Amino acid sequence: MLVRARVLDTPDDPFAGGTLRSDDDAGLLVVDGVVAARGPFAEVLAAAPGHEVVDLRDGLLLPGFVDTHVHLPQVRVIAGLGMPLLEWLERCALPEEARLADPAYAASVATDFVSGLVQAGTTSALVFGAHFAPAVDLLFAEAAVAGLRVTAGLVVSDRLLRDDLWTTPQRAYDEGLALAQRWHGVDRARYAVTPRFSLSCGEPLLDACAALAREVDGAFVTSHINENVAEVLAVGEACSASYVDSYDRHGLLDGPAVLAHDVHPTGAELVTLAERGTAVAHCPTSNGALGSGLFPLARHLTAGVPVALGSDVGAGTGFSLLKEGLQAYFVQQLLGDAGHPLTPAHLLHLATTAGAAALGLPDVGHLGVGMRFDAQHYRPAPGSTLDVGLRHAASPDDALAKLFALGTPSDVRTVWVDGEVAHAALAVDA
Repeated sequence: MLVRARVLDTPDDPFAGGTLRSDDDAGLLVVDGVVAARGPFAEVLAAAPGHEVVDLRDGLLLPGFVDTHVHLPQVRVIAGLGMPLLEWLERCALPEEARLADPAYAASVATDFVSGLVQAGTTSALVFGAHFAPAVDLLFAEAAVAGLRVTAGLVVSDRLLRDDLWTTPQRAYDEGLALAQRWHGVDRARYAVTPRFSLSCGEPLLDACAALAREVDGAFVTSHINENVAEVLAVGEACSASYVDSYDRHGLLDGPAVLAHDVHPTGAELVTLAERGTAVAHCPTSNGALGSGLFPLARHLTAGVPVALGSDVGAGTGFSLLKEGLQAYFVQQLLGDAGHPLTPAHLLHLATTAGAAALGLPDVGHLGVGMRFDAQHYRPAPGSTLDVGLRHAASPDDALAKLFALGTPSDVRTVWVDGEVAHAALAVDA
């Protein structure tokens, strides 16, 4: 197909001098799910006549979002407000997570979860699965039906949480390996070794996680780090180590890894993360909702730690990375001189190309030649505030700013993964 659209993307990192790329009337020739040509529409059409033209000029075409931290079992407990992290886990998250022991319930949650991601324009995600292997199976199956790129795994713990969520080191290894053998590298699925957090994992269990990561070629490791002050102190007491070292001393950061939050890192921890190439998933609405703190982006950038965005549903307040980008902007503003000023291009980068880099997806994140056509088309309802704003935007950067400030999943009309439609909203009256 030949897509005609107003395209916004960030192929070059704005934190390293890149700028927003904008084409008002671009032609993108998509062949076998890949962008085979891009340029002014008239030129691409002349060079490749005879293709079906999909005209999307009535909105904005962006790359699909890449969510680097989101929880499968928590879609139904979004908006548990008024509690810090450990209380929220006990009262909201963990009772719901225990319900996924029932495969029928887990199947319905997986449907709600995958639908929520895709409707928000997310085409790739690093997902905290469930504490029950059949529920993780159901997640992978549902993601495959939707076409979503999912990296996910069995969540494991053996202390401090409610005991119906516990496992053993051997069981964690065996069940994780069985899931990886079924799903890792199959179509768009990959496996992520997922210790819940070091506070809830004894040393033998973390060793088992590391062994599994070594056994599964290309597996990711994901967990939580330095989210909340009380949690950080508890980890120090339980593990007799810094939060980063509680993972690193087991070799869990030797390969590709993404750790969520890192609101309260030490300087030494940032050095270790940078040396290991470990990425951090910044989850600003969750950090705000739980009162965890303001993310020190500038310190991460100075240390050379890769950062991308995560929705952290369900402590996060929705699946849309537009909302996360806007909140990330607010956080840096509130930090004043300690913050890093963010432009609209920074926000798009954090939601797309930065996430793709963190997840080791070199052919997604922007819409240049040779990239997979993972994309989302925004067209707000006529007369809506976003519609008014886009029609009166002074520049592409201004249009993107208005999208991050005002856009919601209801403005997403179509989502593609590998050039195939993954979501199509009902038509909007003209």
